[in-house]
Amino acid sequence: MDRIVKIGIIGCGSIANNKHMPSLAKIPNVKMIAFCDIIEEKAIAAAKKFGTENAKVFTDYKELLQDDEIEVIHVCTPNRSHSFITIDSLEAGKHVMCEKPMAKTYAEAKEMLEAAKRTGKKLTFGYQSRWRDDAQYLKRCCENGELGEIYYARALALRRRAVPTWGVFLNEYEQGGGPLIDIGTHALDLTLWMMNNYKPKMVVGSVYKKLGDQKGTANAWGDWDPKEYTVEDSAFGFVRMENGATISIESSWALNISKPMEARTLLCGDKGGADMFDGLTLNYVKNNRQVLEKPSFEAGGVAFFDGNTANPEDLEAKAWIDAVVNDTEVYTKPEEALVVTQILEAIYESSKTGQPIFFD
Repeated sequence: MDRIVKIGIIGCGSIANNKHMPSLAKIPNVKMIAFCDIIEEKAIAAAKKFGTENAKVFTDYKELLQDDEIEVIHVCTPNRSHSFITIDSLEAGKHVMCEKPMAKTYAEAKEMLEAAKRTGKKLTFGYQSRWRDDAQYLKRCCENGELGEIYYARALALRRRAVPTWGVFLNEYEQGGGPLIDIGTHALDLTLWMMNNYKPKMVVGSVYKKLGDQKGTANAWGDWDPKEYTVEDSAFGFVRMENGATISIESSWALNISKPMEARTLLCGDKGGADMFDGLTLNYVKNNRQVLEKPSFEAGGVAFFDGNTANPEDLEAKAWIDAVVNDTEVYTKPEEALVVTQILEAIYESSKTGQPIFFD
């Protein structure tokens, strides 16, 4: 039997309760033994629902880190605190899974990577979209060279009216931005991962707050408070990579579009292309004809069995714990997450200055 991995949860809000803790609870050799939140009631509730019988509760994460029993930390706090909590956890001798994005800024993210290298501890980030069936299939196509050289891509995270109105999502100080850093980060991670290209050369971007002051918005989670809305409602970027490839990034929480799509990518190579607009569709030329190919991810046809694999977040959690137990490489590498943060920050900066951002 696999050895027991004891975990501490820092931040017991929505992402911890809806993703991290439920997924960890499904892994037999995992025990969540400590919970921390600045609102003690949240930590107590999490401990009762997901913790061991004698699970400890903290309001100061530094006290939690003093527990030598804890091997792994999950950082599920607002973006502002990702960097220093992660670094402190690594320095305390813990492996760390941090929720996306890596950090608010590239400088903070770089310090996190350096801390992981310095301590020799594992560090990964919550980009569960990689584990979707369509993403896994497309990644294999890319690795097999079926699309050839991918020289143009679109990273898409577009909502029509789905602004999160809870927590600190609308708080620029806590989060660093709105839809770009929240959901655009997933689409960009998917796109860079498919291309296996992490060398940006130049970024130009535009950030808009055109709908944030409106009322009667038909928002999915009810009207937001314009006084609290301090982030963008949409953001767009254009990236030129060192090898000449280009990527466009489109993100929104509120945008007047007819067809929303989230955590999607479009890829164009010199042998073929692919998009996730209406399921996964691949396109290529065969026997001098244009061909569209739509792989099926539904096995079906068997009573009481639909053929679907586990949820992406469950697969991500299992792979993470397996990497810890077996001392293998993490699936989502911090070096990859670092480039995502670098590009997102550059889009924000370019929008502020009106100038392109060039990387050394």
